[in-house]
Formats: sequence, structure tokens, C-alpha cells
Amino acid sequence: MISNLAGCLDLDDVIYMRDAINQAIKAREIGEVPIGAVIVFKGEIIAAGYNLRETSQETLSHAELIAIKKANEKIGSWRLEDCTLYVTLEPCPMCAGAIVQSRIKRVVFGAIDQKAGCAGTLMNLLDDERFNHQVELTSGILEEECGNLLTDFFKVLRKRKKE
Repeated sequence: MISNLAGCLDLDDVIYMRDAINQAIKAREIGEVPIGAVIVFKGEIIAAGYNLRETSQETLSHAELIAIKKANEKIGSWRLEDCTLYVTLEPCPMCAGAIVQSRIKRVVFGAIDQKAGCAGTLMNLLDDERFNHQVELTSGILEEECGNLLTDFFKVLRKRKKE
């Protein structure tokens, strides 16, 4: 089930998305694509992550996967059934698969990803009835702010490449 709550924002969603944005800013500060994620369990952030793919030179170093791994360690289980993942950009196919496999209950994301979004844009792996787990989904939370982080980052990157 997808919901876009434009005009009817849940205050907790906004607060936790701001935390995810702060993670994205950390990524930007070290030259990484600014994508951030936090995982919330029982009203508390138990894990956070940001993109580290360029730094680590590892394909799996996406913000969501880093946060999922930390949450698994914190809870002591691979199952994150009562958790909500907040992420600044719509999950890619790899991250969407990990979200389903980890049994995360809900995903809240900011900006859509026209090139790789698998939470409703290109396809929706999170709500596919063929899988044994479906994820509640809310999109568009602080969408403009999340999108601007990425747009501005890539503008600066293109400008530097031209110089």
C-alpha cells in the first residue's frame, strides 16, 4: 500500500526524515552521493547510515543497507518486523530486496528516483504480493528538500568536471 501524504504530514515522519537528511549531509561532506537513512524501533532511532560507495568502493555500501546491518546488530536479529526505515531517496532494487528480506514493516522516503526507484516509480518491489512480505510505504516526505540535496550535489560535480 502506497500513501503520499502531501498536505497531511505526520510530524514523526518529518522529524525522522530530517534525521535521514542529516545523514545525507554527512555523505555529501565527504564527497559521497547525499543519501541518508535511519531506522526507528519503538519511537527510537536504532540505526543510521549514509552512502559510502565511493569511499569503500563496495557496491553494497548504500545508506539503507548500512542502516539495516546496524539495526540487525542492535536488535540481535535479521528480522526488523516492527521497524520503520526513513530514507531520503526511493530505494533501488538492491535495497528494496533487502528491505523485504529483513521484514521491515514500513518505509518512508523523500525524493523519487526516476532511474532506479523500486518503491513505486519503475516498479514496486516493496508491495509485490508474490513475495512473502509486503512493506507499508509512504512517499514524498520532505521531497523537495531531499531532491534538492541530490540536484545540488550533481550540479557541483558536473561543474567541477568541466573545470
